Amino acid sequence: MKQFDFFAGKELSRRHLLSGTAAIGSLLAAATLSGCGGNASAAAPRDIQFWHLLSGGDGIKMQALISKANEGNPGFKVHPTVLAWGPPYYTKLAMASAGGRPPQLAIMHASRVPGYAPGGLIDPWDLDLLSENGVTADSFAPRIWDKSQQNGKVFSIALDSHPFIMFYNTDVARKAGVLAGNGQLQEVKSPQEFITMAKEMQKVTQAHGLSFGYLGSGSQMWRLFYTLYKQHGADMELTPGQPMKVDRDAAIESLEFMASLFDDTIAAKSGDISTGIAEFARGGSGMLFSGVWELPTFKKANLPVDAATIPTLFGTPAAYADSHSFVLPRQLNVDEAKRRDVYKFVSDILKGSLSWAEAGHIPAFQPVVQSQAYRELTPQIHYANAADIIAYDPQSWFSGSGSDWQTYFAENVQNVLLGRDKAADGWAAFEKRTNTLLSRPNPV
Repeated sequence: MKQFDFFAGKELSRRHLLSGTAAIGSLLAAATLSGCGGNASAAAPRDIQFWHLLSGGDGIKMQALISKANEGNPGFKVHPTVLAWGPPYYTKLAMASAGGRPPQLAIMHASRVPGYAPGGLIDPWDLDLLSENGVTADSFAPRIWDKSQQNGKVFSIALDSHPFIMFYNTDVARKAGVLAGNGQLQEVKSPQEFITMAKEMQKVTQAHGLSFGYLGSGSQMWRLFYTLYKQHGADMELTPGQPMKVDRDAAIESLEFMASLFDDTIAAKSGDISTGIAEFARGGSGMLFSGVWELPTFKKANLPVDAATIPTLFGTPAAYADSHSFVLPRQLNVDEAKRRDVYKFVSDILKGSLSWAEAGHIPAFQPVVQSQAYRELTPQIHYANAADIIAYDPQSWFSGSGSDWQTYFAENVQNVLLGRDKAADGWAAFEKRTNTLLSRPNPV
């Protein structure tokens, strides 16, 4: 084989020799890199740190979505960090942002965003860059999109809505004669009609008609209370420096109705979330008030379960809900390449959120909700209308999922549900505590 003479026809001066050696070295280096799969940046994907608070079944579903996105995007790799739900998570996220060492992406409940956006702890989303990745305002239901905004800027991108709903045992309901012709629970339109239906189910179970564990859980008490309160068509405003604006009659009536349920016939007089879920799962009641995230538990137990929004008992359809939303923790120096990767990752998760729906949540991304595949999910499709009647927490720096405010609600209301305090007294105490918070500035 003929050899190639690099220096044919030229004088082999020292300068030529050195330059030729350098050229050969460069070619060899390039060849070595090419043999390893391309240039250095391609060989080392950009690392994206992602914090979230999803555990259990939700955590497993999220990890599957992350893995799929990583496989489809060799230019970056998302590394999740899972932190404890509630105040510890939000405290750590605020400290990381304030300290200049935040992740590139995080999950935050939409109801908590008002406490972070004004203080500059999270950055707004670029609508043009979202659009480049197939995500626009039209991709979301109006109430969900509206909740993503603060002062005209979009600070969160919802993955879902997860409302507080009613599960029911179809076998118990059938034996109680409370199923409608379509096989779903018959419609009830007043507190008394609901109580009558629950008592018919209790005759079948010989235990309770309804399960609802609440002891020690402010979030559980608040979810049901706020659903009933909003069904009155009432609003609640938490304006810093001003007393709480509330319809006291609606609040007291909602608490009185809740307390009336816990008579050891309609529902157990006392019990926590775990005992309530366990009772329903073993057939000890016909209905359960809880979050959509409990659906996998009942599916796994092969329970004959269906679900619907909590009946409209006070005139106005409403369902307490929140949304797991993506936020951009503030970066001292934004890495533009990583920021673009984050947009691509979020768009991939949204577009693949049918699997998230399998865990019970209602996807926020409308193309998924409108797909035939989603419409074939039962009982998910039976409560999908909750996205149109969402009642997020009243906006404030101290309100929202996992907040201390919900703990204060429990401190003042639990004895009302146990029959030890009057509803008016319990509400008055909670309102006083709220007004104290309203007199204080946002600490972040």
